[in-house]
Amino acid sequence: MGYDSGVIQELKSRLDLVEVVRRYVELRPAAGGRWMGPCPFHQETKGSFSVNQDLGFYYCFGCQATGDVIDFYGRINGLEFRDAVEALAAEAGVRLKALAPDPKADERRKLKNVCIEMHRVAQDYFRSTLNRASGRTVRDYLSRRSATPEVVERFGLGASLNEWEALKSHLSAKGFSEADGVAAGLYSKNDAGRVYDRFRGRLIFPIQDLAGKVIAFGGRVVDPKDTESAKYLNSSDSPIYKKGEHLYGLFQARPSMARSRRALLTEGYMDVLSLHQFGFADAVGVLGTALTPEQVRRLAGFCKRVDLVFDGDAPGRKAALKSAEMILGQGLACSVVLLPDGQDVDDLLKARGREGFAACLDEARDGLDFCLTEVRATGSAREVMEWARAFLSGLRERDWLAWYLPRVAEGLGLDEATLRRGFMTMVKGGGKAGAADAADAAGNASRSHGFGARHGGVGAESSAADRQLLAFVVLHPECWREFRDNEYDLVLESDWGRSFWEKIRDNGEGGYDTLLHLLDEDEKRFFGEKSGLPQHKGEAFAKAWEEMTRGLAAVICGRRRRHLQEALREAARRNDHEEVLRLTTALNDAMTDMCGRLNEQS
Repeated sequence: MGYDSGVIQELKSRLDLVEVVRRYVELRPAAGGRWMGPCPFHQETKGSFSVNQDLGFYYCFGCQATGDVIDFYGRINGLEFRDAVEALAAEAGVRLKALAPDPKADERRKLKNVCIEMHRVAQDYFRSTLNRASGRTVRDYLSRRSATPEVVERFGLGASLNEWEALKSHLSAKGFSEADGVAAGLYSKNDAGRVYDRFRGRLIFPIQDLAGKVIAFGGRVVDPKDTESAKYLNSSDSPIYKKGEHLYGLFQARPSMARSRRALLTEGYMDVLSLHQFGFADAVGVLGTALTPEQVRRLAGFCKRVDLVFDGDAPGRKAALKSAEMILGQGLACSVVLLPDGQDVDDLLKARGREGFAACLDEARDGLDFCLTEVRATGSAREVMEWARAFLSGLRERDWLAWYLPRVAEGLGLDEATLRRGFMTMVKGGGKAGAADAADAAGNASRSHGFGARHGGVGAESSAADRQLLAFVVLHPECWREFRDNEYDLVLESDWGRSFWEKIRDNGEGGYDTLLHLLDEDEKRFFGEKSGLPQHKGEAFAKAWEEMTRGLAAVICGRRRRHLQEALREAARRNDHEEVLRLTTALNDAMTDMCGRLNEQS
């Protein structure tokens, strides 16, 4: 069920964000009325976690975690929004007034809780099975792979019996239904309606979320006589697990990644275990699927560099190419280690030891150089150009083009000017919300405003100009009314920018607390980062705002003029004299209005 926004505001007004955070984080006073401390969400020791007591929100400059007191309490305790609200309301003595109940939401929450509990019980069962006589085959396999008891314990490895309903019988005795087991992904159901264990006769790898809760399993066949079953099997999607969103070993690797600011990314479960066993505790795995953008974004919250360790055969090189593209596109540094044919990570570690593997990492190829070499060696002229355009359009930030475009052109043997024109033609022709026109607008805006174009996206999701402009707006709430009254939002080019401004426009009067409650995660991160920057004060603000509004007025008037000119040329082509006369008058009025606006701000 939902709660009235007034009740939420009353709750937040009774809670001191700093006092709540200090239960979990050691904070110290900092400049600007803020408090700083080590972030509790990515295991750091330095103080990159900022708490703004006056505005009621927190922001981590390391992992970009942000939100208000309800967000913090829910995240630190692993609670959903409703549960966090109820816990804090009981603490603050606020009586909650529920809106109309949402039975489906309540059902979904209950099913998630059941799934979590079923996985906890199943995890205990698999671990106990490993240590019984029935787990000998799996123990022998782990012994052959030289897995230490410490690694087995740390990753919670287990074993499943080679029986159709062993786990099902155990969970049924604990009160869980067949339907719950199927929904949780622990059972399978055939066309005849029979329900049976999904994991049978396998080494079991628990898959954990960032809070350490088991949300899924992976299983490997260990009986050499079993040649019919798939070697690896993963949980299906469930209310608590979605393929492509998680990484194997991230819970265990997160503390080391926070120190090294690097992730070692490999393909197999056993590869991850071997790397941890040899001291590479920042290793994670892709869980049996191709790397996804969601996984890369998750890594980006904890590290600055990803070292790929993939097989050196053709499929491995192809996977490394796709993975490096995504990693570079998200702004992370990347290197590629290709294993010798026929060897996996475990083979290499046993043959060369920790020092030998570290030497391989030192000799790893730069990610961009690897991509360019692979594309140039295997692609036709058309494929090379298509790859270059796709890679550049996939960059998360538009201003990265200045760095990447000349290097891509040189590495692929292309003329830079030709690639640039081809890329902009593709963007403009691809219907990406006028991205080519957005580039011109961003350039005009940044020259007029005196701010660099930053934090934008190449595609339609967001633009550099929008984020640059809205960063100033977020930092200076005193300009919100004028921004609205003068319709300066007309310069916003992206759906992201327009949606974000609409939330400020429609809810900003209620203050930061009301606004933060309505933002999505990306908007909260952006808001938290920008509102923590130093503000322009006094004359400095007046001058900056004057320069910005002058530029905004010029952009708005310039667009209107161009649209009228295009319509005028079309009317002249049709010999529509009446429309030509009307548009000529409108164009003169627009030019007069433009001059008037600019003179007012001179």
